[in-house]
Amino acid sequence: MTTALSASSLEVVFDHFRALKGVSLEVQAGESFGLVGESGSGKSTLLRAIVGLAPVAAGTIEVNGKPLGKRRDKAFYRQVQMVFQDPYGSLHPRQTVDRLLQEPLAIHGIGEGERRIRRALDEVGLGSGFRFRYSHQLSGGQRQRVAIARALILEPSILLLDEPTSALDASVQAEVLNLLEQVRRDRNLTFLMVSHDLAVINHMCRRLMVMQAGETVENLEASDLATHHVSQDYTRRLLKASEGFRAAVTP
Repeated sequence: MTTALSASSLEVVFDHFRALKGVSLEVQAGESFGLVGESGSGKSTLLRAIVGLAPVAAGTIEVNGKPLGKRRDKAFYRQVQMVFQDPYGSLHPRQTVDRLLQEPLAIHGIGEGERRIRRALDEVGLGSGFRFRYSHQLSGGQRQRVAIARALILEPSILLLDEPTSALDASVQAEVLNLLEQVRRDRNLTFLMVSHDLAVINHMCRRLMVMQAGETVENLEASDLATHHVSQDYTRRLLKASEGFRAAVTP
């Protein structure tokens, strides 16, 4: 299989605090890879380092076999897009959905705006009737669908998902997760997904990495979570803390 995204010995430092300590991972093209760990473990910092929002002090990142430099150019954002945790904070309150979707196309000088907007809205289950609404006129689930549509509008190959459903009601979470899985299959996307919810990772991902205090604890298959076939005490504590975590073991 082709490697879509990789990091090697990645270090991120904030004011002498080592937020990432030599983290490495490899995500194959078309797969959904999970990052789990308690708050402060470095999961979101890793995503932010990839997109250039956190300072990389050492190590390398490669996208589709090409090493990234210090700065991310437009070509990078054509390939890699990120969906943030908070759909309230990630959308401009004074812009309509149409304007929110037009903006990345204008920045990148991409035509076919009408086709891309229609496709993106259809894929996330929002019809054309939502195009001229403002974010305050939408529910939390609808806002997150718009955020996903905005990430898809440039037709990237990789999506970074930072707790994309944790701010949503439980009933809406399942809808958005199923939507993301359908989009990944339809577009053959690669996902790198952060979640504190092991059930979500088990549902969405085939492989995962457990993180603690900026370091890798262990790498697992999702089926290992279901069978509690883990080697580290920290991972066992995470499993125990995930109340109600029940997953059928798939053959």
